[in-house]
Amino acid sequence: MTDRPSHTHQEHGGRYTLMGEHAGGGTLEGHTLIMYRDLDKGLQSLTTADDWRNNWRSIANDDCPLCLGSGTDQIKGNTNKPCGACFGLGKVKADGETPTDRWELADIANGIIRRQQTELQRLHRLTAVPEIQQAIGKYRDAAGTDWMQDEQEWRSGPGRGPGGRRYTGD
Repeated sequence: MTDRPSHTHQEHGGRYTLMGEHAGGGTLEGHTLIMYRDLDKGLQSLTTADDWRNNWRSIANDDCPLCLGSGTDQIKGNTNKPCGACFGLGKVKADGETPTDRWELADIANGIIRRQQTELQRLHRLTAVPEIQQAIGKYRDAAGTDWMQDEQEWRSGPGRGPGGRRYTGD
Protein backbone atom coordinates (compact mmCIF):
# COMPACT_ATOMS: atom_id res chain seq x y z
CA MET A 1 0.00 0.00 0.00
CA THR A 2 1.13 3.49 -0.76
CA ASP A 3 0.81 6.52 1.47
CA ARG A 4 0.42 8.84 -1.52
CA PRO A 5 -3.24 9.69 -2.18
CA SER A 6 -4.50 9.03 -5.69
CA HIS A 7 -8.01 10.49 -5.30
CA THR A 8 -10.01 12.96 -3.24
CA HIS A 9 -13.74 13.38 -2.66
CA GLN A 10 -15.17 16.23 -4.71
CA GLU A 11 -17.29 17.68 -1.89
CA HIS A 12 -15.78 16.51 1.38
CA GLY A 13 -12.09 16.37 0.45
CA GLY A 14 -9.90 13.80 2.13
CA ARG A 15 -7.10 11.56 0.92
CA TYR A 16 -7.93 8.21 -0.71
CA THR A 17 -6.01 5.52 -2.54
CA LEU A 18 -7.67 3.37 -5.17
CA MET A 19 -6.89 -0.24 -4.33
CA GLY A 20 -8.77 -2.18 -7.00
CA GLU A 21 -11.99 -3.20 -8.70
CA HIS A 22 -14.10 -6.28 -8.05
CA ALA A 23 -17.23 -7.77 -9.57
CA GLY A 24 -20.23 -7.52 -7.25
CA GLY A 25 -22.08 -10.58 -6.00
CA GLY A 26 -25.47 -11.24 -4.46
CA THR A 27 -27.63 -8.12 -4.53
CA LEU A 28 -24.78 -6.26 -6.22
CA GLU A 29 -24.58 -8.78 -9.07
CA GLY A 30 -23.67 -6.99 -12.30
CA HIS A 31 -22.14 -3.99 -10.54
CA THR A 32 -18.46 -3.19 -10.37
CA LEU A 33 -17.24 -2.40 -6.88
CA ILE A 34 -14.33 -0.10 -6.20
CA MET A 35 -12.15 -0.83 -3.18
CA TYR A 36 -10.38 2.19 -1.73
CA ARG A 37 -8.47 3.15 1.39
CA ASP A 38 -9.17 6.31 3.39
CA LEU A 39 -5.68 7.46 4.33
CA ASP A 40 -6.92 9.93 6.94
CA LYS A 41 -8.92 7.34 8.90
CA GLY A 42 -6.93 4.24 7.93
CA LEU A 43 -10.06 2.40 6.75
CA GLN A 44 -10.74 0.30 3.69
CA SER A 45 -14.13 0.57 2.06
CA LEU A 46 -16.15 -0.34 -1.04
CA THR A 47 -18.39 1.69 -3.31
CA THR A 48 -19.97 1.21 -6.71
CA ALA A 49 -18.12 2.29 -9.84
CA ASP A 50 -20.85 4.84 -10.64
CA ASP A 51 -20.54 6.42 -7.19
CA TRP A 52 -16.75 6.47 -7.54
CA ARG A 53 -16.89 8.21 -10.94
CA ASN A 54 -19.46 10.77 -9.74
CA ASN A 55 -18.02 11.69 -6.34
CA TRP A 56 -14.25 11.19 -6.43
CA ARG A 57 -11.64 12.82 -8.63
CA SER A 58 -8.07 11.83 -9.28
CA ILE A 59 -5.24 13.97 -7.98
CA ALA A 60 -2.95 15.28 -10.72
CA ASN A 61 0.82 15.50 -10.31
CA ASP A 62 0.68 19.29 -10.19
CA ASP A 63 -2.15 19.44 -7.61
CA CYS A 64 -1.06 20.97 -4.32
CA PRO A 65 -0.01 18.20 -1.91
CA LEU A 66 -1.48 20.10 1.05
CA CYS A 67 -4.96 21.06 -0.18
CA LEU A 68 -5.11 18.35 -2.92
CA GLY A 69 -6.08 20.90 -5.57
CA SER A 70 -8.95 22.60 -3.75
CA GLY A 71 -7.01 25.81 -3.07
CA THR A 72 -8.53 26.20 0.41
CA ASP A 73 -7.01 25.91 3.89
CA GLN A 74 -7.16 22.23 4.83
CA ILE A 75 -5.19 22.46 8.08
CA LYS A 76 -7.57 24.74 9.96
CA GLY A 77 -10.59 23.60 7.98
CA ASN A 78 -11.45 27.14 6.91
CA THR A 79 -12.69 26.97 3.33
CA ASN A 80 -12.89 30.78 3.14
CA LYS A 81 -9.09 31.13 3.38
CA PRO A 82 -6.58 30.17 0.66
CA CYS A 83 -4.11 27.33 1.07
CA GLY A 84 -0.73 28.52 2.33
CA ALA A 85 1.27 26.13 0.17
CA CYS A 86 -0.22 26.97 -3.26
CA PHE A 87 -1.57 30.43 -2.35
CA GLY A 88 -5.08 29.40 -3.30
CA LEU A 89 -4.30 28.25 -6.84
CA GLY A 90 -4.66 24.56 -6.08
CA LYS A 91 -1.67 23.84 -8.32
CA VAL A 92 2.07 23.63 -7.70
CA LYS A 93 5.10 23.25 -9.98
CA ALA A 94 5.13 20.34 -12.42
CA ASP A 95 7.55 18.41 -10.18
CA GLY A 96 5.10 18.65 -7.24
CA GLU A 97 7.09 21.24 -5.28
CA THR A 98 5.38 24.30 -3.83
CA PRO A 99 6.39 27.70 -5.24
CA THR A 100 9.05 29.56 -3.26
CA ASP A 101 8.78 33.03 -4.80
CA ARG A 102 6.44 35.19 -6.85
CA TRP A 103 8.00 34.22 -10.18
CA GLU A 104 7.36 30.53 -9.63
CA LEU A 105 3.82 31.36 -8.52
CA ALA A 106 3.36 33.43 -11.70
CA ASP A 107 4.57 30.48 -13.83
CA ILE A 108 1.98 28.24 -12.18
CA ALA A 109 -0.77 30.83 -12.75
CA ASN A 110 0.27 31.17 -16.40
CA GLY A 111 0.05 27.39 -16.78
CA ILE A 112 -3.49 27.44 -15.39
CA ILE A 113 -4.44 30.27 -17.76
CA ARG A 114 -2.93 28.44 -20.77
CA ARG A 115 -4.87 25.26 -19.93
CA GLN A 116 -8.11 27.25 -19.61
CA GLN A 117 -7.48 29.06 -22.91
CA THR A 118 -6.81 25.76 -24.67
CA GLU A 119 -10.03 24.30 -23.30
CA LEU A 120 -11.99 27.42 -24.28
CA GLN A 121 -10.58 27.30 -27.83
CA ARG A 122 -11.52 23.62 -28.06
CA LEU A 123 -15.09 24.44 -26.99
CA HIS A 124 -15.31 27.31 -29.49
CA ARG A 125 -14.16 24.99 -32.30
CA LEU A 126 -16.70 22.42 -31.16
CA THR A 127 -19.60 24.88 -31.09
CA ALA A 128 -18.65 26.16 -34.57
CA VAL A 129 -19.61 22.80 -36.12
CA PRO A 130 -22.86 23.33 -38.08
CA GLU A 131 -24.57 20.25 -36.64
CA ILE A 132 -23.93 21.48 -33.10
CA GLN A 133 -25.20 24.96 -34.02
CA GLN A 134 -28.41 23.34 -35.25
CA ALA A 135 -28.77 21.31 -32.05
CA ILE A 136 -28.26 24.46 -29.96
CA GLY A 137 -30.87 26.27 -32.08
CA LYS A 138 -33.37 23.44 -31.60
CA TYR A 139 -32.76 23.50 -27.85
CA ARG A 140 -33.30 27.27 -27.70
CA ASP A 141 -36.47 26.98 -29.76
CA ALA A 142 -37.78 24.19 -27.54
CA ALA A 143 -37.03 26.14 -24.36
CA GLY A 144 -38.56 29.26 -25.85
CA THR A 145 -39.07 32.53 -24.06
CA ASP A 146 -42.51 31.75 -22.69
CA TRP A 147 -41.23 31.44 -19.14
CA MET A 148 -39.57 34.88 -19.36
CA GLN A 149 -42.76 36.49 -20.60
CA ASP A 150 -44.78 34.75 -17.87
CA GLU A 151 -42.32 36.00 -15.24
CA GLN A 152 -42.51 39.60 -16.52
CA GLU A 153 -46.30 39.52 -16.59
CA TRP A 154 -46.40 38.14 -13.06
CA ARG A 155 -43.99 40.82 -11.80
CA SER A 156 -45.90 43.66 -13.41
CA GLY A 157 -49.26 42.25 -12.32
CA PRO A 158 -51.27 43.52 -9.33
CA GLY A 159 -49.87 42.72 -5.93
CA ARG A 160 -49.21 44.05 -2.46
CA GLY A 161 -45.82 45.65 -2.98
CA PRO A 162 -44.80 49.30 -3.23
CA GLY A 163 -46.71 51.22 -5.89
CA GLY A 164 -49.22 48.39 -6.22
CA ARG A 165 -46.67 46.14 -7.89
CA ARG A 166 -45.94 42.65 -6.74
CA TYR A 167 -43.11 42.58 -4.19
CA THR A 168 -40.36 40.27 -5.50
CA GLY A 169 -37.52 41.09 -3.13
CA ASP A 170 -35.01 42.18 -5.74
